[in-house]
Amino acid sequence: MPKTIVVIYSGGMDSFTLLHRALAEGHRVHALSFDYGQRHVRELEAAASVCGELGVPHKVLDIRSLQAVMAGSALTGGSAVPEGHYEEDSMKSTVVPNRNMILLSLATGYAVTVEADAVWFGAHGGDHAIYPDCRPEFVEKMDAVCRVANYEPVAIEAPYIHASKTDILAEGVAMDLDYSQTWTCYNGRQKACGVCGSCVERLEAFAANGLTDPIPYEARN
Repeated sequence: MPKTIVVIYSGGMDSFTLLHRALAEGHRVHALSFDYGQRHVRELEAAASVCGELGVPHKVLDIRSLQAVMAGSALTGGSAVPEGHYEEDSMKSTVVPNRNMILLSLATGYAVTVEADAVWFGAHGGDHAIYPDCRPEFVEKMDAVCRVANYEPVAIEAPYIHASKTDILAEGVAMDLDYSQTWTCYNGRQKACGVCGSCVERLEAFAANGLTDPIPYEARN
């Protein structure tokens, strides 16, 4: 049954696939993005472009003023972005303190405003090792809270919570999606670095699906 859904849309490949999944299922979609001072702010440009092309209502919330309570992450300039796989302990430096609780709380308020039934976000199985706020227990508890936080219950759903990035890409390929419209790299440079955790996982997903990533990468010696 079609619902009204707020999709937290970063502009990356997971939320890009999630957005199209919601549309393919016939839901009425509102896309919501956040500028929290991330290095890779160019992902918001990708999000705006896609939503404009699809005709999906898109709002970007500027929450950079919250940096004082979301500080210390490599993603917001606290330190250099580490290279390697998400399973490496160094990747913990990419954790933004309490990010998903903050974003989901704001998205829930927006959902009440636009009379949406649910908030969807793109947490997936590959995030579990590093990000506590992408794990099933967190999603379950946020869902429980957001159903009772207002007079209007809002469900918190992560449709890919048990899927890998390889699985997500396979679903998107089946929908014939163009992943050149996405940005994943944690470094906000002209080309993707190819060595940060986000790039490594993305490249692994394309390789596992027998595909070549369509975005440009920096040359490595």
